Amino acid sequence: MSRIVVTGMGVISAIGNTAGENRQALVKGTCGITNLENFPSRFAGVMPFGEIKITTDTLKEQLHAYEHGVTRTMLLSLHAFNEAIADSNLPIAEISSLNTAFISGNTVGGMCLTDELYADTRSKDNGSEYLTSYDSASVAIYVQERYKMKGIINTFNTACSSSANAIMYGARLIQHGFAKRAIVGGADTLAKFTINGFNALRILSDETCRPFDKDRKGLNLGEGAAYLVLEKEGDAADKKIYATIAGYGNANDAFHPSSLSAEGDGPVAAMKQALKKANINAGEIGFINAHGTATENNDEVESVSMKKVFDQVPAFASTKGNTGHTLGAAGAIEAVYSILSLMHQEIYPALHFEHAIDATGLAPVAEYRKKSLEYVMSNSFGFGGNCTSLIFSKY
Repeated sequence: MSRIVVTGMGVISAIGNTAGENRQALVKGTCGITNLENFPSRFAGVMPFGEIKITTDTLKEQLHAYEHGVTRTMLLSLHAFNEAIADSNLPIAEISSLNTAFISGNTVGGMCLTDELYADTRSKDNGSEYLTSYDSASVAIYVQERYKMKGIINTFNTACSSSANAIMYGARLIQHGFAKRAIVGGADTLAKFTINGFNALRILSDETCRPFDKDRKGLNLGEGAAYLVLEKEGDAADKKIYATIAGYGNANDAFHPSSLSAEGDGPVAAMKQALKKANINAGEIGFINAHGTATENNDEVESVSMKKVFDQVPAFASTKGNTGHTLGAAGAIEAVYSILSLMHQEIYPALHFEHAIDATGLAPVAEYRKKSLEYVMSNSFGFGGNCTSLIFSKY
């Protein structure tokens, strides 16, 4: 069976507007977590965030996006989508073909317009231009309409594993003959809905986050988008191929709405499934791009889970210290970072780490370094216990 390969990538985050800019920032150890400048919130100046320093109006101008009801989530999605299809040299006819699937993930969707949503729920007239923009599917529908796409279109909303699941689903569509190619990933933006919600859960940090550190205080929310173009190896003979999707796994521990079980049932099962699908031993994983949210629950459980799956835990780190936690976009952004690691045979460090968690003693990679890599695992563990692991291999 023909392997499924990555022929295009696009990404925008707090550390860069393209895949190339993101890689340079990762190599330099750049932290994009700062005070809010463009997003109105009572937490501006109180908590740091991974904010993209491009205003929504500027994005509309750059993308010529003047349609009715356009949201910031749609704009970030379109930005990364445009880069991915250009990188893959996909002609318009192929993008709109019945053979091209578009699978996108998010958690916030149009609810980035929290104030407008609230006003519309109380409105007694016909409402605002955003009435059809609040749901999660609106983001994919917007891109679909821009490009007149006719193939399978779907949206995943599985919290922080949303875009990782979109990647897995797109690969399976190709594998089983439902699509010839798939554009997969996700987008999320900062929103009062999520900022206030995560603050109510008491898992936002008033300092820059420190993934896997003993004294971590919580996560920093971020925003961003990323997409990959997936094709069969046989259909991509004349293209640059970045990596192969070697394996994937999804599991749900169904333990708690916002926490993973202490035993790590979901993460362990997802990683083991991905290894089985890739048909490799755990010892062949050279690096793990960990979920690493810097919350008390996640980092300890993920550490425990890695120790259960690996006799010797490989080098690992979380890039959320660079970008913040981009929620539904995180899986796709970190998939791009994992592929960049394979392409350039390098590991990007976890920022702000000082002391290992007592219960596990595991320390993430703290400095940039070159490393021979054949397989990289990328973990995305969502609320409700929806856990996904992806494995990419060097091409």
